[in-house]
Amino acid sequence: MTNVIIVHGTGGSPEGNWFPWLKSELEKLNCKVFVPKFPTPENQSIDSWLDVFKDYQRYLDKDAIVVGHSLGPLFLLGVLEKLKEPIKAAFFVAGFTGYLDRSEFDVLNMSFVTQRFDWYKIKANCKKFYVINSRDDPYVSIVEGQEIARNLDAELDVLEDAGHINAESGYTSFPLLLEKIKKEL
Repeated sequence: MTNVIIVHGTGGSPEGNWFPWLKSELEKLNCKVFVPKFPTPENQSIDSWLDVFKDYQRYLDKDAIVVGHSLGPLFLLGVLEKLKEPIKAAFFVAGFTGYLDRSEFDVLNMSFVTQRFDWYKIKANCKKFYVINSRDDPYVSIVEGQEIARNLDAELDVLEDAGHINAESGYTSFPLLLEKIKKEL
């Protein structure tokens, strides 16, 4: 059985965007799916998120898959860097690693974006990376997705007219992502 952990972003929740739909679809494929609730925006910090994630760490085995949206990929990069054994795949949607030049988010994301990564270790701890960003994301520049893909030696899927790839942009389901995950099951 494949364990899948889906990580929301700033201001997000397990019930938001395409997360419930993806969880349901993956469970139909006999995956064990976890969508932790991280503190946000109140008490949002790398330490508070790591504290929540402790309960899920044990599910990161050689067959595990992680999925992150927005701040989720940045958080997961730090998790991947510290793993003892590699996981199967990581899917990063609308991800970034730097400040967004939007004070309301930059203050909340500060403890995450100040991390410096050992990209070699991260690549050694995950067999396959998928990076998906939108050209017209109002929060995350396409340059952020390009940077993540470059550092991970991964292809970047660039979506047109997809906004932040969230419910506000019409993404309460995400068939493209599901199809990519199915290739790794």
